[in-house]
Amino acid sequence: MAVRKLDCLSELCPIPLLRAMQELKTMETGDILILRSDHSCVAIEIEKWAVGKKYPMKAVEVGEGEWEVYIQKTK
Repeated sequence: MAVRKLDCLSELCPIPLLRAMQELKTMETGDILILRSDHSCVAIEIEKWAVGKKYPMKAVEVGEGEWEVYIQKTK
């Protein structure tokens, strides 16, 4: 299992989601993507998308106004 990080600070929706989708295409099943953002809407949009794709995900506020979104590729 590999872990990849994607810095999406200062990027507005839907750019972080599009970048995450592109990155996940290059990853293996079981790998984890950690996306860092400073916009709360990013976690909300990624959660909606992840539920539809059945990708486990979790958003954690790591600092004031900054989040890390963890997405595991399952297929």
